[in-house]
Amino acid sequence: MDLKNFTKHLIYQSANTQIPDNFSRFQILHPEYSAHESVVKTYPLPENEHLFSLLWDIHDGHMLSATILPSQPSFLYEKEFTPGMRTQMHSHEYLELFYIIDGEYRQKILGNEFTFHRGEVCLIDKNCLHQEIMEGTSATLLFLGITNVMFQDIMNRQITTERISSFLKMALMEQKSLQQYLHFRPQAEEAVSQMDETMISLLLELQRHDEASPIICRGLLLRIFRILSTQYEFSLSKKLRQKMNWILYEEISDYMKQHMKNISIRMLCEEFHFQEDYFNRLLKNRTGMTYTEYLQHLRLQKAEELLLHTRLTIDAIAAEVGYKNKGYFYKIFTKRHRMTPAQFRKESC
Repeated sequence: MDLKNFTKHLIYQSANTQIPDNFSRFQILHPEYSAHESVVKTYPLPENEHLFSLLWDIHDGHMLSATILPSQPSFLYEKEFTPGMRTQMHSHEYLELFYIIDGEYRQKILGNEFTFHRGEVCLIDKNCLHQEIMEGTSATLLFLGITNVMFQDIMNRQITTERISSFLKMALMEQKSLQQYLHFRPQAEEAVSQMDETMISLLLELQRHDEASPIICRGLLLRIFRILSTQYEFSLSKKLRQKMNWILYEEISDYMKQHMKNISIRMLCEEFHFQEDYFNRLLKNRTGMTYTEYLQHLRLQKAEELLLHTRLTIDAIAAEVGYKNKGYFYKIFTKRHRMTPAQFRKESC
């Protein structure tokens, strides 16, 4: 079952329309709109619970159906609205992350109106004023309420390789502090597929809600932020984005140097969680070379070093830098230096 259908299953699985007290005070839709007043939504779960999910299905042009996980008993909330209606301006005592499962969704955040599309994510800081703009178009949405304790814990864990992780945490926290929200857009459909799969696992765990669930949910949240950090574009300043690209280039270059003997672009994708096209664009921008050209450059650079500073045979050097076809190694080395490896060693000594 895909995420859209699973979300609808969770929303409509119960005929119980009696909302538990903690969630009735929470005001799921909160339609009373005032241009001059705002409210603060408090965290609806006990202090030892650090995550909940609010699920929305907007349908038939004017209906909202919703539920919240975890909840015992489960319930179905339904509310009719007038298309174009805006909810009360509000903020939260916690962080909100929402994901567009299907359709489009509009919000006004700090005076700016945004339309979010399938696969996009927005992280809204606590105390950030925003409101929903209820359109008549169909949409399926997933909101996560994350306590500040949980968010800090996620940020203190390693999201990806060490230097990139350190930078991303700094950038994410700095940008969130500057503008109080972050809008993430997927770089490719694969990112959306991975996010869908992770969200299904998270909803299953919130539904199960047993002793192990908090630990499992923390791990799944970590995976969500890892996907966001590596496979989504987000609103970094130009200065921070340039810095991130430089750090990433250095990480990629170091990894290629360490693994040049058996490296492949698939290995890079698995290690750094980026798409193949992204690596080629980044390397082209930094070096003027494609991945294949840059790998050849690194291998020949290493071969020159081994020719000058070791007594390894030329065949052994070719194998050491990743060339199983020794004839090809001789050909490209000679083309680069206009002399054979043996001549290069002799003339340089």
